[in-house]
Amino acid sequence: METSSFNAFDLARIQFAFTVSFHIVFPALSIGLSSFIAVLEWRWLKTGKAYYKDLCLFWSKIFAVAFGMGVVSGVVMAYEFGTNWASFSKFAGPITGALLTYEVMTAFFLEAGFLGIMLFGWNKVGPRAHFAATLTVAVGTLMSAFWILASNSWMQTPQGFAIVGGQAVPVDWFKIVFNPSFPYRLVHMTLAAFLVAALVVAATGAWHLLKGRRDPAVKKMFAMAMWMLLALAPLQAFVGDQHGLNTLRYQPAKIAAIEGLWDTETGGTALNLFGVPDMQAETTRYALSVPHLGSLLLTHTWDGEIRGLKSFKPDERPNSTVVFWSFRVMVGLGILMIVLAVCAWLLNRRGRLYDTRWFHRFALLMGPSGFVTLLAGWVTTEVGRQPWVVYGVMRTAQAMSPLTAQQVGLSLMTFVVVYFLVFGTGVYYMLKLMHAGPRITKAGEDTREAGTGGRRALPVTA
Repeated sequence: METSSFNAFDLARIQFAFTVSFHIVFPALSIGLSSFIAVLEWRWLKTGKAYYKDLCLFWSKIFAVAFGMGVVSGVVMAYEFGTNWASFSKFAGPITGALLTYEVMTAFFLEAGFLGIMLFGWNKVGPRAHFAATLTVAVGTLMSAFWILASNSWMQTPQGFAIVGGQAVPVDWFKIVFNPSFPYRLVHMTLAAFLVAALVVAATGAWHLLKGRRDPAVKKMFAMAMWMLLALAPLQAFVGDQHGLNTLRYQPAKIAAIEGLWDTETGGTALNLFGVPDMQAETTRYALSVPHLGSLLLTHTWDGEIRGLKSFKPDERPNSTVVFWSFRVMVGLGILMIVLAVCAWLLNRRGRLYDTRWFHRFALLMGPSGFVTLLAGWVTTEVGRQPWVVYGVMRTAQAMSPLTAQQVGLSLMTFVVVYFLVFGTGVYYMLKLMHAGPRITKAGEDTREAGTGGRRALPVTA
């Protein structure tokens, strides 16, 4: 008999949620920063302006820390599949195990193989060879996202397999990888990673602008981050809309939970802007609804019908109380990102982008919003999938290893202590680097020959 208020299953879910939440923020930052660094290095090669290379060196340090913490936290999650979720590994291992192996053999090998050249090869190889290494690292991070999301998307919308001897055996790898939700989730996550990096870069630039710095490096990274937000934040809203249409088709219970919708409404579905879903009473209390807006947003028609949660069995309903608000946190912060980007565009037209302090404070406050939005999105995705670990095929409760609450609770407490010590130190170091900022260089200084082994180099690379 379990003696704790949480049983082993609850604790195992909490532990995985805790570790994956720590893990996901670091790869997201490294995916965005690696591409940003590649663009900076390309601009340095193209123009020879010193501040582009200084920004490369500056953000490469932060990328290296994020990359290292992402690798360490990812390894821990791999072990959890064997310790806490052995039944899932046994059932889905022929598919998910292979996909994760592809990720290691392609993406991780590219990243790890060329990371040393990217970080320490400025004076060891020529500029073009170094740029090729930087590009390879950036491509590697994107390939990592490809395989990880292929695995997770298959769990959301499984296809291309057969169950043989109690295992999910691959039948069609193309269908497994390119399952119905994969394209939407890959684009959505990639854009989210770019937005995470853009907001961190913007906040760092805003911090130094508030401190009075107006050198080209600070101004350039602040401006580049804002243009990235202006281009991608509205695009992310469009991709999210298309992803919602896909989810409505393949995971209708998730959509009903997100909207706090209990009854199937004919002739047009209202949208609950706010409310408190009550799973026991099967209602959304204090709901503020707009008639037909749910149909317009979710089906793009005036009278589109959306199934309510009551049309699903009680034991097949996601927790609407959680996903209702996690989704709204994600959407609300996404709207603020668009507002931030539009304000930047207006201020730039007036020549006030680098001199408006209230806007710099706004950008600084929005710095962590990318991480919060990312986590809220993953909470919506994963909690909304419940009670399935492989949607419609295997329940999460069936995936659990035969463990006791004491065993899982002890490992959970260990993870909490170690994670906050180790990753807290890493985050503190990254913040310290951001606080210091890139070094100041002379405007217009030509550094295209720097870092070539035997030719002229900047003092910092020498």
